[in-house]
Amino acid sequence: MENNNRVLARVAGLVITETDLQEAIAQMGARGRNYNTPEGRKALLDQLIAQKLFLADAKKTMMEYDPQFKAQLAKVKDDLLVNYAVSKTLSSVRVTEEEIQTYYAENPDDFRTEKAVNASHILVADEAEANDLLAKIQAGEITFEEAAKKHSTCPSGVEGGNLGDFGQGQMVPEFDQACFSMEEGELRGPIQTQFGFHLIRLNKIHEASQLKLHEVRDEIRAKLTGEKQQAAYQSKINQLKILYPVEMF
Repeated sequence: MENNNRVLARVAGLVITETDLQEAIAQMGARGRNYNTPEGRKALLDQLIAQKLFLADAKKTMMEYDPQFKAQLAKVKDDLLVNYAVSKTLSSVRVTEEEIQTYYAENPDDFRTEKAVNASHILVADEAEANDLLAKIQAGEITFEEAAKKHSTCPSGVEGGNLGDFGQGQMVPEFDQACFSMEEGELRGPIQTQFGFHLIRLNKIHEASQLKLHEVRDEIRAKLTGEKQQAAYQSKINQLKILYPVEMF
């Protein structure tokens, strides 16, 4: 295991450790992955060294006593204190398992999934071409996926025509009506829409269902926590307005 206390550089007595480098990478979020390479680490270490050089010079020239710096420091301190006070107010919020179960029981419609389907299609401009492709697919001369890749004008062609999952009403009416009246595995067409002529294969039907509590527990907890935190925040504001009268001009 790498030693996170390993010193990577020393600048005027100020050290930069492996921990400092890893924290800098973590603070970048997704971008940090680009720096977790030998070249990236070198570039980031150079940046940390530059920061230490500025810090060393600022300390030597006593910039911390500059009135402008003191004003900035006071502002940062106030902002941090506000954030800390708010976090203290919100940290007491708790959501119990009983509250989660009650919300789930009282709001069943929030946890129902609507019927959805998974379908693939081949889109061409000419009805005769659509019929020709349909005959070849049914005769086994070409697979549906091969026909989609070679002939479909829809971007989904590169995926063998697969459109993924979608609910009712998300496609143009003629296409939507066909999909939601088909059986799994059924091939139908040509279906004409404003885009052209479609050959449609219904891959899967996802019936409407009620999500189980264990599937939505975290979602409910997050929702109730947010509501409770908002209530706690507003309650604290109301209390503080009594302690510290607010005058508006």
